[in-house]
Amino acid sequence: MIRWITFRMLLLGLCVIWAGCVHRIQVTPLPTSPSTVTIPRTLQAVISPISMEGPDHRPGIVLLEWSHLDLKQAILRYLQQRGAFASVSTDPADLTFRVATKLTLTSHSDLYHYRIGLQAEMSEGARLIKSYRADQTAVGSSVRWVTASDSVPIETALQAALEDLMGQVEADQRLYID
Repeated sequence: MIRWITFRMLLLGLCVIWAGCVHRIQVTPLPTSPSTVTIPRTLQAVISPISMEGPDHRPGIVLLEWSHLDLKQAILRYLQQRGAFASVSTDPADLTFRVATKLTLTSHSDLYHYRIGLQAEMSEGARLIKSYRADQTAVGSSVRWVTASDSVPIETALQAALEDLMGQVEADQRLYID
């Protein structure tokens, strides 16, 4: 009987500790520099919910929570500060930019690797103009003890992926002006 009570107390303690250790991610990626390209059109950003994949290709990443709202605000801020388009918002506009994000966490050589994959489509009304893809990886620490051990490499990978993605869009400037 005493063993059962001890076991239940230990299990309850572990559950409380486990629940209190969730890393709630908030990121604020910023452009490394303003865009040198100007596309005089308005842009509607449509950001899909995040897809997360953990070690061994299992859905979800233990102890990590990254809200759709935070991702949406981060990408929207990035696009606005980049300044390639006349304006960027979530409201209907000349062009629609749909972005899907996937975060994959793996462990190699005793370090965690955070891979951000962005898939995007630019359309005008119902007409798809072009699809884009950007993948970037950032190396984290060997342990995930605190929220910063997840959020710093995630922000680094997201910023690099957004730089890559917007570089591709800006290289296609003529598609969006003509």
